[in-house]
Amino acid sequence: MEPILLIIAGWWWVAPATVAAGAGAYGALTTGRRRARRLELDAARHEESQAYRALVAAKAQVRTAQADVLAARARSGVSASPIQTKRALSSAREAEKSASFALRASRARVKSSYAQYRAQSTAEPLPIERLYAMHDAVNARWLSYETDIDKALAYPAVTDSRHPATVAFLRAQREAQFVRPTAGRRVAPAQFVAYRTAVADLDAALVEAEHQAGVPGAPRTPQGGVAGVLGSVADVIDAAIPVLEGLRSAVVLPRRFTPKPPDSAAR
Repeated sequence: MEPILLIIAGWWWVAPATVAAGAGAYGALTTGRRRARRLELDAARHEESQAYRALVAAKAQVRTAQADVLAARARSGVSASPIQTKRALSSAREAEKSASFALRASRARVKSSYAQYRAQSTAEPLPIERLYAMHDAVNARWLSYETDIDKALAYPAVTDSRHPATVAFLRAQREAQFVRPTAGRRVAPAQFVAYRTAVADLDAALVEAEHQAGVPGAPRTPQGGVAGVLGSVADVIDAAIPVLEGLRSAVVLPRRFTPKPPDSAAR
């Protein structure tokens, strides 16, 4: 009996320590899974923070440009300020407007990511896993032009490293592989955003290479990211302005009826 009591007295702390270690490991594992599942939401919030900082910087740039205009106007002694300062102010205002739109878009993305995070189940793949799958799918699609003999003979420009579009794809492929997070490690929101952008650029580069090679069914993506999209919208608006002007000139608006004053002779 005494040896048993001695063992218990010497090793009584083992059981509580084991339970505490198990509870800590379970808590860390659960927290890690929850963090990995809301990675897309955290990335959206990170983008919102970056967009807010960009808007603050753009507003400060507008104030600086306004001060430069006033200073130039004071030096010249006339009401009109130099053209350079006016152009700088106009450019700063356009940058502020773009930053404001970017902030609105980032806030809408946060709401969408939050709704998606609340609606998804634990059986669905993690956001980083979905991004891995997209990256691997793009690489597999490009490799099919090398492994498939029919595709290799029909569209050799897709894999030709001398073709400009293929060179752009290979650069995007190298960039996406460079920023790809290591599997099994914790991914920061900024790292997730950089990887997602690289994968999107990689897919757009392959689509452009397929389009220039004449692959049927390959849609052409707008170049320049957001600037390309805004440029396309601007082209549509510019094309619609003449039509609207023609319609406005074709419509004859009736004059407002104004009763004549009563004749003094009729009184």
